[in-house]
Amino acid sequence: MSFKNLQLTEPILKALDAQGYTQPTPIQKQAIPLVLKGRDLLGVAQTGTGKTAAFGIPILQLLNEKKHSKKGIKSLILTPTRELAIQIDESLAAYGKYTSLSHSVIFGGVSQVSQVQKLKRGVDVLVATPGRLLDLMNQGHVDLSHLEIFVLDEADRMLDMGFINDVKKVIRKLPEKRQTLFFSATMPDEIQNLANIMLKNPAKVEVTPPASTVDKIEQRIYFTNKPDKRKLLLHLLESNGIDNALVFTRTKHGADKVARFLDKAKIKSAAIHGNKSQNARQNALKGFKDGKLSVLVATDIAARGIDIDELSHVFNFDLPNVPETYVHRIGRTGRAGNEGIAISFCAAEERKELKDIEKLADIKIPVVEGHPYPMDLNAVPVQAAPQRNRNNNRQRRRY
Repeated sequence: MSFKNLQLTEPILKALDAQGYTQPTPIQKQAIPLVLKGRDLLGVAQTGTGKTAAFGIPILQLLNEKKHSKKGIKSLILTPTRELAIQIDESLAAYGKYTSLSHSVIFGGVSQVSQVQKLKRGVDVLVATPGRLLDLMNQGHVDLSHLEIFVLDEADRMLDMGFINDVKKVIRKLPEKRQTLFFSATMPDEIQNLANIMLKNPAKVEVTPPASTVDKIEQRIYFTNKPDKRKLLLHLLESNGIDNALVFTRTKHGADKVARFLDKAKIKSAAIHGNKSQNARQNALKGFKDGKLSVLVATDIAARGIDIDELSHVFNFDLPNVPETYVHRIGRTGRAGNEGIAISFCAAEERKELKDIEKLADIKIPVVEGHPYPMDLNAVPVQAAPQRNRNNNRQRRRY
């Protein structure tokens, strides 16, 4: 099947052709016709499956075909991080190149002046992160009274980042009559309850089971001691000739330490996390995409929105506390039909996290033995500090 079989109009097809798009992904094939029919949609799909085009393409076509008599925001796309918001806005620019629609993106961490100026000029499609959107709504700069289509993207990540209350505040400001598109890679109970509230008789598109891992990603686990992780990472990067890798750490401080260590070893690296300025984060991401950096070291929040089709390796330098996060992390590779490799390091104190990941994803990750930095079999796990309640007591960040 080609995009021409999806009843898309000439301006959209021309833009897709310019981007080299020929065949829709499974979620695009299923979602685009449903959205074009005006249906509410519940999409369950992992990162890297083509969700942005699945909702962006039909939204642009629907709005472009209508003759709107009043200016105002016709579609709002709410997403958890600035990186992902920027990526979606760039995709809308590409898909809507031959339409008359305007679009813009708003997010925190930068001055609001230019964002407000664009809103005053008029925006048809707005991409936003929750914190900045609420700020500008409270200041009277965002009017959603003419909204026709609302998209909640990466709903489970909104939950992980503590944004659900902000999302609910936004929803209360939306017109009752609207089309709603809801996307999530996993469906914990709170996300399912939110979907039940937001959606009216929705069609459901599920391209992979919740919390499953992409088949084309080769997964490996290395048992090692915590102090040896950086040396093991360097060994694997050098011995395998890896020049394109995304490394996940649990903390911002840890990301900085790993990046500095690799830089000293003459491997061009950079860290991105919430403490970095927006310009620093965008420059690091651009350097990575352009091949000027071999390794990008990131925390989970900062890495959301990294979209690189040919990323060969993902490293879990630290295993995540939340098992669903593992699925999001390794989904950064194996995109656009390519194969990928996900390598995880497990120290003695992370055995529980590994067990939870394997239970959730219903897999047994192959263990690599015979490497130069094996775990001390007499290692005693460090007692972890009690975790705060995931849903109610997360530290919130305004994005």
